[in-house]
Amino acid sequence: MSKLKILFMGTPDYAQASLKALCENRENVIGVITGEDKMKGRGMKLSFSEVKEYALSQNLPVYQPATLKDGAIKDLLEELDPDIIVVVAYGKILPKYVLDFPKYGCINVHGSLLPEYRGAAPIQRAVLDGKKETGVTTMYMDVGLDTGDMIYSEKISIGENETVGEVWDRLSTLGGKLLVKTLCDIEKGTAPRIKQNDSLSTYAAKIDREERKIDFSKDGETVHNKIRGMSPFPAAHGILDGTPTKLYDSEYINISHEKPYGSIITLSNDGVVIACGKGAVKVKTLKPDGSKALKVSDMINGRKISKESIFE
Repeated sequence: MSKLKILFMGTPDYAQASLKALCENRENVIGVITGEDKMKGRGMKLSFSEVKEYALSQNLPVYQPATLKDGAIKDLLEELDPDIIVVVAYGKILPKYVLDFPKYGCINVHGSLLPEYRGAAPIQRAVLDGKKETGVTTMYMDVGLDTGDMIYSEKISIGENETVGEVWDRLSTLGGKLLVKTLCDIEKGTAPRIKQNDSLSTYAAKIDREERKIDFSKDGETVHNKIRGMSPFPAAHGILDGTPTKLYDSEYINISHEKPYGSIITLSNDGVVIACGKGAVKVKTLKPDGSKALKVSDMINGRKISKESIFE
């Protein structure tokens, strides 16, 4: 446990895991800055971020500025006077006046093995690209996009059928543990500063709507990686017999066939095997537009899929 006064900035569940790790280690979190409340769900109810929900449960002061620009939180920083700022998937770019304020700087818990996958979607991109391993890096923040000096990193392997949701959960927990170690060593003055090799950097762009579409003319492994790389959210989709349909629970099938891509090779209660440009992909769960997620066995019984069905 360090004696540093910590200001935490984060928004989704990935960040919540780091805040929880700090609280469970009895770190001195003096305040939490998180994203604004949003209207969600069919009923459009006001919803708090995962970080806000946890912060309130720990009786931590919560702040939700609409912007950080033009010195918007300068007075707040002066009031709280943090020794260090921890940023985990906050969602806004930190201006220089924020980066320069704390004595020990601003540190970030990034979901990749930097300098690989700088940017907004490092975990998703690693799975989409079929990577066999990824990890977490703690780093000092600067004005660049994830370009600051690295402190610590730790890697994990990615299973061949593991979804981004599963990798996300493991990395969020790992990130929290690495953050606690990082803060302890920063206070002791033993934390390293490791320059990134910019020539090895790659960029993890945010997933856009167009990218969610499945192209079955691609090889089966690429299609499989897209399905698991967007599962459970935002979910990759195809057009099944004219109906937009999300696909989950896939595996790559390395077989030769002469079927047109998008057509069904086999169909059983265990799943549907869909022809790809090379090889195939087996899918066990589908979600037609306007329906809940259904196992293929339920799709068969409900006559929502047959051997003559086509994924366009």
